[in-house]
Amino acid sequence: MHDGPARLGKYGKLETPTILKQEDLFSIIKDEPMPYNVPRSLAEWSVNQTVENAKKNVKKGIAVVHGSKYLDLRVECAIELEKLDNTVLLIANSDELMRRPRDLVDTVVVIRETINPNTALYIPFVDLVFMPLLAYMGVDLFGDAVCDFYAYLNTLLTSTRKYNLKEYQIFDFNRDELKQHNREVLDFVIAEIRENIKNGTLRNLVEERCCALPEAMSALRIMDKEYVEFLERYTQLY
Repeated sequence: MHDGPARLGKYGKLETPTILKQEDLFSIIKDEPMPYNVPRSLAEWSVNQTVENAKKNVKKGIAVVHGSKYLDLRVECAIELEKLDNTVLLIANSDELMRRPRDLVDTVVVIRETINPNTALYIPFVDLVFMPLLAYMGVDLFGDAVCDFYAYLNTLLTSTRKYNLKEYQIFDFNRDELKQHNREVLDFVIAEIRENIKNGTLRNLVEERCCALPEAMSALRIMDKEYVEFLERYTQLY
């Protein structure tokens, strides 16, 4: 079921889009990590090593799409990993991509259009404000590491912004209570996304959330302007 490029599906017993918690994860295939802004030769080496590691892997798992800032290398990496029967692709450097709206949109949309529709895209660490937009772009899986990370920074998450509890004394939470709160907010955000897809209203939610973060709004505008065909292909006509 589609609402724009967003779709409902299944990942094992889970309904997607969904959150992969640590206990839900199966093995991430050995990759060769590389920072985002590096010379092309290093990015090529990272892609080649990642693919070679995947070829040696007997059990299939989550394969990591490298390529740093070079979109063609990202696409090449995704294609080669998918050829090896890996059906979950993790987009590396996602934290850097969210600071670069154009790169984020190009990377997610082009990879989504290139790979098989049955292959899931996974972003393990994402700002909650970005989640409706990323789901709208076709990302299926998200991670829960963001909850513990911000709890460590004494930061409370909401669906629209982050609050440092030293500056905004909204709750008197200890670390464990803050982790639990952040996880509950994350669960709410993903449930909200799924229900909006079912009701054909995800685009409304995307526009509402993107207003809370300039980078997210920039990404939405870039996608609307430069990927019209991608959006229209899946948009229902009423």
